[in-house]
Parts: sequence; structure tokens; C-alpha cells
Amino acid sequence: MRVTGPDGRAAEVTTGATAGEALGALDLRRGQVVVAKLDGELADLDVPVADGQTVEPVPADSDQGRHVLRHSVAHVMAQAVTDLFPEAKFAIGPPVADGFYYDFDVERPFTPDDLEAISSRMHEIIREDQAFRRRELDPDEALEVFADQPYKREIIDRATRQGAVSGEEAGDVDPDAGGAITVYENVRADGSVWPDLCRGPHLPTTRWIPAFSLQRVAGAYWRGDESQPMLQRIYGTAWESRKALKQHLELLEEARKRDHRKLGRELELVHFPEELGPGMAIFLPKGAIVRKEMEDWIRAETLRRGYEPVYTPHVAREELWETSGHLENYAELMFPGMELEAANYRLKPMNCPFHIMAFTSRTRSYRELPLRISELGTVYRNERSGVVNGMLRARGFTQDDSHIFCRDDQIVDEVAGCIDFARDVFATFGLGEASRIAVSTRPAKAFGTDEQWATAEQQVIEAVQRTGLEYETDPGEGAFYGPKVDVHARDALGREWQLSTIQVDFNLPERFDITYAGEDGAEHRPFMVHRALFGSIERFFAVLLESTAGAFPTWLAPVQAVVVPIADRHHEGAEKVARTFLARGLRAEVDTTDDTMGAKIRKHQLAKVPYQLIVGDEELEAGTVSVRPRRGEQRKGVEVEAFAEELAREVGDRVTE
Repeated sequence: MRVTGPDGRAAEVTTGATAGEALGALDLRRGQVVVAKLDGELADLDVPVADGQTVEPVPADSDQGRHVLRHSVAHVMAQAVTDLFPEAKFAIGPPVADGFYYDFDVERPFTPDDLEAISSRMHEIIREDQAFRRRELDPDEALEVFADQPYKREIIDRATRQGAVSGEEAGDVDPDAGGAITVYENVRADGSVWPDLCRGPHLPTTRWIPAFSLQRVAGAYWRGDESQPMLQRIYGTAWESRKALKQHLELLEEARKRDHRKLGRELELVHFPEELGPGMAIFLPKGAIVRKEMEDWIRAETLRRGYEPVYTPHVAREELWETSGHLENYAELMFPGMELEAANYRLKPMNCPFHIMAFTSRTRSYRELPLRISELGTVYRNERSGVVNGMLRARGFTQDDSHIFCRDDQIVDEVAGCIDFARDVFATFGLGEASRIAVSTRPAKAFGTDEQWATAEQQVIEAVQRTGLEYETDPGEGAFYGPKVDVHARDALGREWQLSTIQVDFNLPERFDITYAGEDGAEHRPFMVHRALFGSIERFFAVLLESTAGAFPTWLAPVQAVVVPIADRHHEGAEKVARTFLARGLRAEVDTTDDTMGAKIRKHQLAKVPYQLIVGDEELEAGTVSVRPRRGEQRKGVEVEAFAEELAREVGDRVTE
């Protein structure tokens, strides 16, 4: 029997050879291969290969390899939990970015001691070298296998009788399996099995798991619904080697040190009082300065690029949200209504309907298009408390929101322009080039015809191609009113963040029946491009704070220079030095506290102040300062005016470190 490798090389293998044997014959086993691809589809290594099939290896250190590894470890963890807690009911356990989790219904919350015991049992299962064995069952057989597992039975029922499989359940049930339910069994040494729903593939045996770590426990409602039972979710991570795991855990520790909530408190930037509720933050004076610099820059850039500013209210009558479709498609993320003067009002979750109202303030002509309307608009979304994460996932936040009203033939230019604008945002704030461009296509719940969606998706792809950037497709992740482009960036720790969003909309103009007068004198329907480049001020601020560890570039820093007098007699001279910097619009302070020199220097180092300017008798007499930068060598005898000019130039050029 003949098989082919991805490079076109062929080999003869015996009839009935497995994918693993074929990989060996093709000499493709480079690195630790965990599963194979047969004609592009993932498959277990023990799957028989058909004559003429193309066989590819999937190494453990690839994204797909890690996905398979983590899903396999999730099964082992669930087996360990049910071994130790026989009454536990297990729900779902998918791999996620950098790890995995599994949800359990147990009598009491798991403790740190429980996690340690579960981890120990997992190591025993790994040493037992249990095989992962795939079986296909009909629905009734599967229901019998999971007779005492209500969550698994619900998944089977939804998949086979209701035809509904959620994203998290997609790893449990294969919608393309032709009605069969796939189960993977961990085969113990005595022949008994531990079964779990899974579409696979998996590692050959548990012994192939090289390194894992259980991390924490959290509560999670079944299906994310607060009316459903609260489950215990155990998070873990798994990697292709102990070295890779060690590096990841070190990265997590560094990320914990940089958590924006922790740094925001330590550096007196932001405050999260319980009285406000989850997902709401107060920018303290130092944080407000950073935010103001962000807002000033984006406002100036939008004006320079031809946008027109507006200000809109925070609430509107429900009729507006009925027309826009938000009450139909977005109600679960909207705050409850308020009744006032016999009318119901809603806090705005988005700014777009308000900008449409600005467009309809008078008759528009084709000569005005593209009309670019912009606003730093605050919105409110009723995110579930379980997903709220400081300013990274908030309930109240401000978007640098813009809506471009344009003709069909202008869409590609406008979307491409927005992508280029996003790239400038990343470069200016020190995040470098975009790390990922994702085109999101039509979701299951959407407005518009197939033809409208196909046209809009092609226009978005053409716009991305025009920028010269590579892109990926995220099927079904578009907004309900049109396809979108998400632009991602990497921070200093290598973590990827989705920040900028650009969306093409052919639905809202139709729902609001907005038109412009064309060159032919007739009325025409415009298209809309939605775009937010920071994403939200709060989220972008949090990403910057964590990426810089609070050491903002000088142009963003709340205090750009602090003058540190050596003794009390130098206070007056230090104030004069500070005024030199203040006169140039720089943010300078004088430290007149009673702390020792050493204590002052350490304090401002911890506060991440870019420059400390030391002044004593010698400096005041010569009109100089000793410049102690946040990074680099100290410079003595630097003339005050010269350094003020140097600092003003660094700030004006928005230099990033």
C-alpha cells in the first residue's frame, strides 16, 4: 500500500498500517509526534491509513499538538477526580489558550489539598500507561454509558435530538459523525475503562504526557447560566516538556506581578471600590494623566484623518434599541431598562445608533461621503460576574468609537485605512506591529442575505490584502450585522491581545432607513464601517500597564521627572529647577519629604518615574543636575536648560523604550 508525505515523497507500507507506522516509513517523525493528519484531518496514531492517503506529523510543540496534549490531560484530570470523589459529576473539559479546564459538580468546593491529591493521582494514571481508545456508539448506547452523569447525558441529548452543540461542547461531540457518539476510554491495566465524550484525537497513551500543572479552582455556572448549578472548575496547563512548562510557569508568575489591578493599586493609577460593583474602575489622578494623553493623541489623530467629532448621551429610549436590533440580538448584555415618564430607557451598550442619529440630523449628499463620525463614548454592558476581569473585561468602559458612512465602492479604501490607523496606534504606544489579523465571517444569528454577507466578506478580505498583511479567518465570529476584522498585538511578555476591531455593516443603514442623495438625484443607501482602535480606553490602558510593568514611556508617564534635593537647604533651588521643566509643559515634581536620599531614590524607582534629577550644593552653583534615568547610567553635571530641551524632545517625539 502506498502513502504520501506532505512534501510529496511516497513510501510503501503494509496493508492496514496505522498513521504512526506510515509516519515512520516516511521518515517524518521529527520531534515528538502526538497525532497525525490524514489528508489534512487530525487522526489518532493508531488509525489505519488508506491506500494513497497523505500522512503528516503533528509535533507536540505545535499549536495543534499542544491542543491534543491538553485535551488528553483534561481527561486524565477528570478520571483522577472521579477516582477520588466517586460521587462527582463531570461536565466539560476543553483545552484553552495555554491550558485546559474541567467542570465538576461536587458536594463541596475543592481545596488546595484536594488539588494536590488530584495531581498525585494524575501522576499515577500517567505512570500506568493507560491507552486512549476511541469508540463510536449510537445515542442510546452512549446514554447508557453515562447513565449516572447528567451533564454528559444532556450534551448527548442536545447533540442528537436538538441538534445544538455549543462551542465549549464541540470537543465532546462531533456534529459530522453521522449520528454516532464518539467516546474515548482510558484503558486501565485490569482492562476496566474510564470513558468520556470526545471527538478526539488523543495521545496514544497517558505515558505520552510529559509535563502538567494544576493551577486554581473557580466557580462556573453550567452553560454560563446563573439559573443553572454552580460547578467547580479546575484550571491546569500542560506542555510538551518540563522545560516548556517551567518557562510557562515563570511567565505566569511575571504576569501576576504585572496584573493591572495590582500595579494600578501600587502605583496609585486606578481604584476598584466594591461600592461600584464588578467591572467598574476609577482613574486616580496619576492614571487620569495617562488616560488623558491617550485620549488627546487619538482625538488629534482622528481629526487629522478627516473624522468629525460628536458627543452623545448615555441612555436612549428602548425604541432605538428595537430598531437597531440590539434588544433582539444583544439583550442579555444590556443593563435592565428604566421607566421614566411612561417610557422605557436603556443604558447604551454601543454608540452606533447614536451616530446614525447624527447622520440623519439633515439630508446628506454623496459629496459628503465618506462621512467619518467619531466619539470617545462610554458604554455599559452587563457582563456576567464570572467573566469580568478588571479593566480587561469591564461593565462600563469608553471606546474610541467611529462610524464611517460610505458608498459601496469606498468600503475597501475605508477598511484598509482603519487597519493602517490601528497599526499606527500600536507603533505609537510601543506595541510594535500587529501580531494577528483575523477576518470574522457570518455568525449563526445574523441579519442580511447570503449575497450581502458574501459581498461584504470579500470586501473585508480585499481591504486586508491591500495592507499587505497576512490574515486568518475566524468562521462564524462576525457581528450580527456584518463581518469584521480584529487586529491583535503582543505585549512584552509575548501574550496576544485582541485590541482593534473594524466592522462592515449593511444592516443598520437598512434598519434605520438612512439614505443620501446620489449624483443622479435619487436616494441611495449608505454602508457603515464601525471601528474602535484602542478597543476601549480601559482595556488598552490595562494592556499597556501590564506590558510596561508600569514603566510607561516618558511621554505617557504621570510624572516625567522628579527633582530630588540632597538637603533641606536645596529645596528652593530644586523648585526653581522644576519650574524650568514645567515651563516647557513637562510634568515635574519636587520631593521635599523628610526621607533620606536613599529612601527617596528607591521610592521613585518603585514609582517608575523616568528621570530623577539630583541637586545639591555643587549642582545649584553650576546650574546643573545629576540625571538618574529609570534605565541606563547616571549622568552628572548636566546643564538644566539642556536637559529640559532633551526631555521635551523625547516627549514630543513620543519615544518608546
